[in-house]
Amino acid sequence: MSLRLSDHYRATIRATVSEVFGAGVRVWLFGSRVDPTVRGGDIDLLVESATPIADRERKALRCLARLQMRLGEQPIDLLVLDPSVDRLPIHAEALRTGKLL
Repeated sequence: MSLRLSDHYRATIRATVSEVFGAGVRVWLFGSRVDPTVRGGDIDLLVESATPIADRERKALRCLARLQMRLGEQPIDLLVLDPSVDRLPIHAEALRTGKLL
C-alpha cells in the first residue's frame, strides 16, 4: 500500500477508531495522503458504518481528540458516514479515491 502514513500512524488510527466506534466500522484514508506525489497535507479520514452510530457527533469528537493526543500536533479531518447521514459529494470522493486502512 503506497500511503504517505507510517505503519505506526495506520495502526494507531485503526485502533483508536475501533476503540471509539466499535469493531464493525471501516476507516478510509483519502485526500493528499493517498497521493505519493504530494508533500505535507492533513490526514483525511472517513469512518464508515453499515449501521447507525448512536451519539455519532460525540464519538467523532472523542475519536479526533484521542487521535490528536496519540499522534501529536497533526492536522486531522474526520468524517463519519452511516445510513442516517445524508451523503455529500465529499463522502463519495472519499470512498472513490480513498484507501482502506
